[in-house]
Amino acid sequence: MNGKMKAVVKHHRGFGAELKMVDIPQINDHEVLIKVKATSICGTDVHIYTWDAWSESRVNPPYVFGHEFSGEVAQVGSKVTNVAVGDFVSAETHLVCYECPQCLTGNYHICKNTKIIGVDTDGCFAEYVALPAVNLWKNPKEMPFDTASIQEPMGNAVHTVLAGDVAGKSVAVIGCGPIGIMAAGVAKAAGASQVIALDLNDYRLNLAKEMGATAVINSKNEDPLERISELTDGNGVDVVCEMSGHPAAMNQGFKMVTNGGRVSILSLPVRPVEIDVTNDIVFKGITVQGITGRKMYETWQQVSRLLKSGQVDVTPLITHHFPLEDFEKGFNLMIEGKCGKVVLHP
Repeated sequence: MNGKMKAVVKHHRGFGAELKMVDIPQINDHEVLIKVKATSICGTDVHIYTWDAWSESRVNPPYVFGHEFSGEVAQVGSKVTNVAVGDFVSAETHLVCYECPQCLTGNYHICKNTKIIGVDTDGCFAEYVALPAVNLWKNPKEMPFDTASIQEPMGNAVHTVLAGDVAGKSVAVIGCGPIGIMAAGVAKAAGASQVIALDLNDYRLNLAKEMGATAVINSKNEDPLERISELTDGNGVDVVCEMSGHPAAMNQGFKMVTNGGRVSILSLPVRPVEIDVTNDIVFKGITVQGITGRKMYETWQQVSRLLKSGQVDVTPLITHHFPLEDFEKGFNLMIEGKCGKVVLHP
């Protein structure tokens, strides 16, 4: 398909982005062109937009960014067999090599050569996006476009929560950005006896409560360790899902987990974090897990089924919709923390 399209372009190595007319991507034999119906803003996109130290070291403008979306297949390459024109799809955003030791043992989510759509390649803040057919996930026809667009970040929440058993256990979610809020809903759906959400933002703590948190703690107003102790009869929580990336909050997570518990870390601290390994890890006998991406494609199956069954309802989380042209409004809300998930419509 030839022609031009609207796209949000990270145009320079600095703050902000621009709406531009760019060429519609051309596809090869194994790729698919998708007409984007909804694309949501991720915390990673905010890092790129604000141009922090991580984005400065990772991305290379100018390029189209954004990686969470849903849309309809508009064109398929000559060797594509898994999807057809008109199919309703979303996409796994990790482009993996299928050749490294990790891929060859089925651990595609930790491929050593991973590239990420919208970070290392052109993304989906546009009218069209081109992707390898193998990365596409077919959505149920009845799923709303906005819900379908946030399955990728929900996959992060599902992978983090379900990296171990949570049924009948107490779970603390530290950091109530959109993924943390979804993690609260996933933990409740998975049978957690308590889901305790911690953050500094009352707006997002209220969203976490709507999504299934049984208790919320504003760490600015009360001591989180004291409150966790009260809620767990002095035992600490069985599972900590660390979503904040803040060194102080992460340190508290290791102190609040019970002996023999689990700490699963999805967050990306921007500087080294000091942890009392002797007392908070070794003597406690806890399990510490780094979580990256989604298991391909086990996590996608779990996400799709949780949404289809209604066990997790993400409706409260999707708080704002804007046309693509108003992307700056969406980014401002994300920066201010006055939103849940912001969805743009090209």
